[in-house]
Amino acid sequence: MTAYNVVRFKVKPGLEDAFVNEHRQVRAELPGMRRFSLLKTGERAYCVIGEWDSMESIVSARPSMIALLDRLRGMLEDLGNGLGVTDPVSGEAIVELRGD
Repeated sequence: MTAYNVVRFKVKPGLEDAFVNEHRQVRAELPGMRRFSLLKTGERAYCVIGEWDSMESIVSARPSMIALLDRLRGMLEDLGNGLGVTDPVSGEAIVELRGD
């Protein structure tokens, strides 16, 4: 069953270009990943969405995703409310709709 992970970030002032460029250069081998998108959601605010073959694929890829995040941590602001620099969620799709 298709699964997705979503991670929210806020980039420190002046580091947006570097943050985006790091994502453009990602060539990680992540078995089961179908697609990866970086979205700009507001002022210095970004969100990553990954589409995966299964939750097992996400779980297996977590060490590699954390290693990528470790390269980016210095560019990120704390989101507050005890979240740290990321707000990650993941789960299996229970409804998927496609347009014509």
